[in-house]
Amino acid sequence: MKFLKGLALGLLGFLLFLSLSIFGLALTLNYTILNPDFIVSEVDELDISSLVEEFLSEEIPQEEPYLAEVLDNTIADLEPWIKEQVNAGIYTSYDYLLGKSESLSLVISLEPVRDSLKDNLRKAILESPPPELEGASPAEIELYLDEAYSEIDEMLPPRFEFNVSSLDPEVLAQLEQARQYIGYFQLGYKLLIGFILLLILGIILIHRQVKRATREIGIILLTYGVLEYIAIFVTKYLAGTQLTKLDVPAQLQTLLPQLLSNFLAPLEIFSICLLVVGVALIIVSFVYKPRQPSETEVI
Repeated sequence: MKFLKGLALGLLGFLLFLSLSIFGLALTLNYTILNPDFIVSEVDELDISSLVEEFLSEEIPQEEPYLAEVLDNTIADLEPWIKEQVNAGIYTSYDYLLGKSESLSLVISLEPVRDSLKDNLRKAILESPPPELEGASPAEIELYLDEAYSEIDEMLPPRFEFNVSSLDPEVLAQLEQARQYIGYFQLGYKLLIGFILLLILGIILIHRQVKRATREIGIILLTYGVLEYIAIFVTKYLAGTQLTKLDVPAQLQTLLPQLLSNFLAPLEIFSICLLVVGVALIIVSFVYKPRQPSETEVI
């Protein structure tokens, strides 16, 4: 009987430790990659103007510096608007992927981009006219600007529209598959919580003693918490040194270690919580004194 009891406790303890490990990873994904608030917060950390300026310095010909200035100033003017539109797109996409919405539709007016481009183009040309406008009269400059404005209007439509019907059938099939997998993940996440609670309940029922049950559960939680926290610390150190060596813009090199830290934050908090709870349960197992039966109960 003792052998079977010990075997059952060993099996439940192993399954509990394994379930906690899987749940920690699932928790991290649920609060990061599958959480639009996390994605939005990370996007807000980006300095879009600096990234665009670095990109333009490599892509725009040196003989057209005014063009780079126009685009750079436009991005700087529209940065709050750009982040707002990106955030709206993120929330709309996640509502669809997470099953909160059955449709995927996004409409963005591009009039602010048109207006900003035209204003910055006028300022750049009036302050430093290109070679072809040197010595030109105000009327000729206005004619040149009108033609440039027409090109901008032709290049940029009044609004950007995106919906499911505009997607390639193959891409749409992949999105539907992603929605299905995410649905399975969310269901498994909830079932895993219930399974962990059942394992803990099983350990308690087999022991039928507060001291032994709290001590065993406490040791499992403490062991997982310590090992997970050490693993997170090592991952941050090793990955952090490698991320800085990637061939990416300087701003991203600075942000990548912070992104890794933010990504691991839910798992780190989870491991610390289990560590603390494990220590508390172990202390309870040593200080708890079972109630002694009274003389009346003995008689």
